[in-house]
Amino acid sequence: MEMSMYLEYAWVLLVLIGLEGILAADNAVVMAVMVKHLPEKLQKKALFYGLLGAFIFRFAALFLITFLVNVWQIQAIGAAYLIFLAAHHLVKNRKANPVKVKKVKNGKSNSFWMTVLKVEIADIAFAIDSMLAAVALAVTLKPTGWFHVGGIDGGQFIVMLLGGLIGVVIMRFAATSFVKLLSKYPTLETAAFLIVGWVGVKLTIFTLAHPNVQVLNEHFPESAGWKMTFWIVLIGIAVGGYLISKKKEKAVFQESN
Repeated sequence: MEMSMYLEYAWVLLVLIGLEGILAADNAVVMAVMVKHLPEKLQKKALFYGLLGAFIFRFAALFLITFLVNVWQIQAIGAAYLIFLAAHHLVKNRKANPVKVKKVKNGKSNSFWMTVLKVEIADIAFAIDSMLAAVALAVTLKPTGWFHVGGIDGGQFIVMLLGGLIGVVIMRFAATSFVKLLSKYPTLETAAFLIVGWVGVKLTIFTLAHPNVQVLNEHFPESAGWKMTFWIVLIGIAVGGYLISKKKEKAVFQESN
């Protein structure tokens, strides 16, 4: 392989790592929000299962990518699921009914395995989104001719594999950080759920732009206008939620004194 090809592969891998990092952050936010209601020890255990699932599903999606490229319905289900999570939390929050978590004899929450199941479902949606993004970048590379995996050139496959694995590593640290942040500022939970819903909107955009759906132009999700809109809204929700949480924390502190 020529030096120019090595440089091209290195550049695409760098871009893919950045992209996977963004997708991993989205996935980490969802996991952190889902396990927030569990006791601290169970949070760590649920995150472990979630990260394990993220690794397995990304690995499986990588090998099944030739089939998954055309399964826009799975992306649609994932998008609907994330939007439902956000809407469900907001409706529940408005009713202001505290959720009581029942305990079983072994000290674990009855909701633990249900939480793990929800995390794994979200992992599937993100794994597909992650690998679809990876293959979109990898197939632009000139084939190396080394070997083939599922119809994909070996060099392209290695780039996709490395990008996916590094994404999971990024997610490992991001998820833990998000859980700690939500524990410190409980009122950030609503903002976090709004972000989950906004990520669901992003998945919806990708679904509507799928070549087999074509409600939107297939290049729209990659357009500068949409990307700018997505990040402005995302940062706006995060900053707004943080400022509100700090204001409420200050008000509670003043009341206690």
